[in-house]
Amino acid sequence: MQTELLYLNDAYLAEFDAQVIDVRDNAVVLDRTAMYPTGGGQPHDSGEIAGRRVIDVRKEGLLVWHILEPGNLLVAGDSVHARIDWDRRHALMRTHTALHVLCGVIWNQWRVPVTGGNMEPLSARMDFEFDPLPEGFAQTVEGLVNDALVADYPIAVSFLPRDTAVQDEDLIRTKVSLIPESVKEIRVVDIVGLDKQADGGTHVRSTAEVGRIKVLKTENKGKGNKRIRLEILDAP
Repeated sequence: MQTELLYLNDAYLAEFDAQVIDVRDNAVVLDRTAMYPTGGGQPHDSGEIAGRRVIDVRKEGLLVWHILEPGNLLVAGDSVHARIDWDRRHALMRTHTALHVLCGVIWNQWRVPVTGGNMEPLSARMDFEFDPLPEGFAQTVEGLVNDALVADYPIAVSFLPRDTAVQDEDLIRTKVSLIPESVKEIRVVDIVGLDKQADGGTHVRSTAEVGRIKVLKTENKGKGNKRIRLEILDAP
């Protein structure tokens, strides 16, 4: 028994039908879902299932649990209609893609890898192995990222056998080797011509859809680890 992850193939699917396959307290597992569960630095989606608000989404093994506000009881076998809070989802898609553009720009310009990150709708932080930051870094990287967003790079999603993925030099730097051995197929998000990463999150179709970014500040998080905080703005 497992949940089919519809968002892996279509991040723009905002409504879907599914069947309840397990229930506990105010949480349900569906046989299929377009709602993203918290993971990889990306927060969970919100929305509604059978008219009840979804307040959290968590993945446990092969199952996705949707935590609901208290309401009418659902039972295994129920057919339900679900709807994603699209404004929140799209904001997260824009933010996630902006972070991949940031990674690509920094790697291509300075050959510095990312060490961690986190996001909320239209705001994020990301850490890199800088020591120290280059002079005038914040202004420079903001300009480079915004130039890349305006350039309207297309974004492609593909799935590679694990053995093929680990031979790709671009993906090796994103630590494909740290993905559990049980994962035999690697999902790849490719900002064509700029950045390629093993990634399970949701993204927009092209960089122009992101808008623009503003670097709010940079922080020293220890030797060889610098943090960049940014926000996502609408295109002018």
